[in-house]
Amino acid sequence: MTACSSGEQSKAPPEAQKPTLAEAQAFIDRANAQLLDLGTKGQRAAWVQETYINDDTEALNADANDALIGATTKLIHEAQRFEASPLPADLARQFLLLKLSLTMPAPADASERTELTKVAASLDAEYGKGKYCPTSGPFAGKCMGQSEMGHAFAITRDPAVLQDLWIGWHKIGAPLRTKYARLVELSNKGAREIGFADVGALWRAGYDMTPDQFRDETHRLWEQVKPLYLSLHAYVRGALVKKYGAAAVPEGGLLPAHLLGNIWAQEWGNINELVAPPQQKKSYDVTELLAAKKVKPLEMVHYGESFFTSLGFAPLPKTFWERSLFVRPADRDVVCHASAWDLDSVDDLRLKMCIKIDAEDFETVHHELGHNFYQRAYNTLPFLFRNGANDGFHEAIGDTIALSITPAYLHDVGLLPNVPAASPEEDRSLLLRQAMDKIAFLPFGLLIDEWRWKVFSGEIKSTEYNQAWWDLRAKYQGIAPPVARTEQDFDPGAKYHIPGNVPYMRYFLARLYQFQFYRGMCRASGHTGPLHRCSFFNSKPAGEKLAAMLKLGQSKPWPEALKTLTGEDRLDGNAMMEYFAPLKTWLDEQTKGQKIGW
Repeated sequence: MTACSSGEQSKAPPEAQKPTLAEAQAFIDRANAQLLDLGTKGQRAAWVQETYINDDTEALNADANDALIGATTKLIHEAQRFEASPLPADLARQFLLLKLSLTMPAPADASERTELTKVAASLDAEYGKGKYCPTSGPFAGKCMGQSEMGHAFAITRDPAVLQDLWIGWHKIGAPLRTKYARLVELSNKGAREIGFADVGALWRAGYDMTPDQFRDETHRLWEQVKPLYLSLHAYVRGALVKKYGAAAVPEGGLLPAHLLGNIWAQEWGNINELVAPPQQKKSYDVTELLAAKKVKPLEMVHYGESFFTSLGFAPLPKTFWERSLFVRPADRDVVCHASAWDLDSVDDLRLKMCIKIDAEDFETVHHELGHNFYQRAYNTLPFLFRNGANDGFHEAIGDTIALSITPAYLHDVGLLPNVPAASPEEDRSLLLRQAMDKIAFLPFGLLIDEWRWKVFSGEIKSTEYNQAWWDLRAKYQGIAPPVARTEQDFDPGAKYHIPGNVPYMRYFLARLYQFQFYRGMCRASGHTGPLHRCSFFNSKPAGEKLAAMLKLGQSKPWPEALKTLTGEDRLDGNAMMEYFAPLKTWLDEQTKGQKIGW
């Protein structure tokens, strides 16, 4: 370093040149191209890892994910030089979406980033390999993964057997706890390095409002629909007391998590026959209709595709049928959790699902194909816009279609010989069955990320994971574990989206968006009469409205996309309340004099 003589004046460095608009555009063009290339490679590695689970594919997936996260992290840091520059709205939105693009932001340090991606790949793989092998009871000798366990919960009513299955499945979470805590620590560091308080704040920033505003919005929405959940909870509790007795199901208390027909008690439709009054039995059962037609897994997917083509959408590409996974292979472990894939962000669309021939998977197929048709609709936009208006939109599209799986639709596609005559009793039966899934899910959809937001922020310590989990399940769901739990357990880890690091608020939002989407499409189709009786199958006007929204991708704030389909620019629970209004009146009559809440 050369010292200045006493007579010399030091020269201030010239002011850093502000980047030009052309430089900003060139940067985003380069980012779009690079992310498309690495994203495609990452998707291919992830597909192989989830459909051929072994140490090699886990390592390959980790490497591809590391490359993508590393490049994205570098781009996010490089983009900071443009933050003070005035940019056109379209370009500014791409910079924002780049910053929000990682659900698992990595530290800039290469060794920590590599560690994070390996931890994430290991968590995903260990969950996928998770099994419970009962030694007694009707499932003795059978080693069951998530798909088989889900089926066992759907068909079993013996509380002792269900308790054993519940305990057995939840054991898969405990070994994941330490790795999950490390994932939280490393990804939080990455989030802070790009300007967010923690990962939860980053996730909440993806809804065209501030993180705090979004948290408030979720609570506003929950308060709108909470009365419907409380009525359903009280009604179901009364029915379970009659079935199992007050010793098993406390009157006025929490519902035991193992008695609701689902591994996680997130949806209750599988026990519908326990709660439906005898005089209110549904006149048909979709599972039985599928069995009567001897429907095969591939045919299930064709039913879903035909709904979209009836609205005017082009059929799925030939490669979809060649490359998808429709049934569980006999020779290897796979992640059976249903998911829709867009490997090249253009038209390499795929479905990964171990299809069962039942009503639940009939709806799930429609749901997953909603993702695929959405993915293709925006495939010509810049890469950073190739996503749903927000993640709740993506989840809602297929569910909107599934709401149109009415008796009239089932008749039109040849599954139901005759459409039952419309009556309050028939409507009530259909609505109760819908509510057992749609309404029962709402608090679960909310609390998953409520728990994670508090984990990421440090409000919930790693030594309190399990207690905090069950505190939130009691608060929002009115659910309790069948046996005492301790911090030796890690029950959140027994739910795929926790070790898989998949944000969950999208599912809560989707439960609400779908009813707004559905009402908008019903109006476009010319439907009159009660909302719940609408099917827009074969309605090209409804399809045109839907297509106009889908092709926007994430290029516009979500209120604009919502308005394109519905004419409304605010998410509102009133469409759901309108749909279930006849059921709410009936539930309140049935629970008169009973304790509401817990």
